[in-house]
Amino acid sequence: MVKHVFISDCEGPISKNDNAFELTAHFIPKGDKLFSLISKYDDILVDIVKKEAYSAGGTLKLILPFFKAFDVTDKQMQEFSEQNIILIADTKDTLRQILDLTEAYIISTSYEHYIQALCKAISFPFQNTYCTRLQLDKYTLKEQEKTKLKEIAKEIASMPMINIPTNAKSLSDFSEKDQETINRLNQIFWTEIPSMSCGMIFSEINTIGGPQKAEAIKDIISKLNVPLSNVIYVGDSITDVEAFQLVKQNDGLAISFNGNSYAVKNAKIAVISENSIVTAIMADVFINHGKEAVYQIIQDWNRKALKRSIINPFLIGQLFALYTRGLPKVQILNAENMDLVAKESNEFRRKVRGHIIGRLG
Repeated sequence: MVKHVFISDCEGPISKNDNAFELTAHFIPKGDKLFSLISKYDDILVDIVKKEAYSAGGTLKLILPFFKAFDVTDKQMQEFSEQNIILIADTKDTLRQILDLTEAYIISTSYEHYIQALCKAISFPFQNTYCTRLQLDKYTLKEQEKTKLKEIAKEIASMPMINIPTNAKSLSDFSEKDQETINRLNQIFWTEIPSMSCGMIFSEINTIGGPQKAEAIKDIISKLNVPLSNVIYVGDSITDVEAFQLVKQNDGLAISFNGNSYAVKNAKIAVISENSIVTAIMADVFINHGKEAVYQIIQDWNRKALKRSIINPFLIGQLFALYTRGLPKVQILNAENMDLVAKESNEFRRKVRGHIIGRLG
């Protein structure tokens, strides 16, 4: 009988990619700027506007009409994904070790093309994943709509990047220029594109982000008959907030791995590392000894204490071989250290994943 379950986001804790960003940058002119601005808009819709029936990670839905305009196909998405996987160091070994201990799942906002490719690369069972299902080829677009969408893509890519003011509570807290940009994006995504033949994409595609990740966790524990208190969840971004909250509020273990401020402020533990060995250690201790044992190890996170700890000696040997001097940073989060840890984690995130991908929500 399964007693515990390990669940992880994909991009961030497992891989360094932001596959949707990379696809957009590759197939669409100035796609890097296009995606970055829409991602910022996504953060605003979720965190500031709190748009009804809109979830974090909606960027992956909003960019799809532009994929159609530039004739991107499912085959191209699959091939590009297979050729551009960049893993966090030792991820394959970490997941294999965890699968030897218990059931493991991946819940990702990413398109299924990428998750299929990743599962093949790391020998992970695709049936143990939740992701954004997409058959792009089934959608059609009229030639005049293609032309219009290409013009809109160019327009968005030329817009100034939106700045989200610290502690912003409403759109009135934004600059006049940024309010104009947001209002134009509202018009594009909620009036102009929905009136096109490909507008049904917005109603038919269900991105797995925010509340959908929490629902996926509930589905997993229902299938396995495991209490939420026996769930360990690893994430890194705004799309993991509801999953973190669900697990944390039910006495499970919520871990931010190189997370941005959204992740750090909703997790219980922050890991800052370029290697997945810490994930393997946290999972091993949690599964074999429980949550309090994890907290105790983190409180005594130094070489001398770890040598005497209950951690699997093989994992300790790996950790010390990788880190001959200082150890990767692991901290229990609280009101006093959260802002500082969030800043440090966010900076490290950009170092590991690159500045552009690292700053995405």
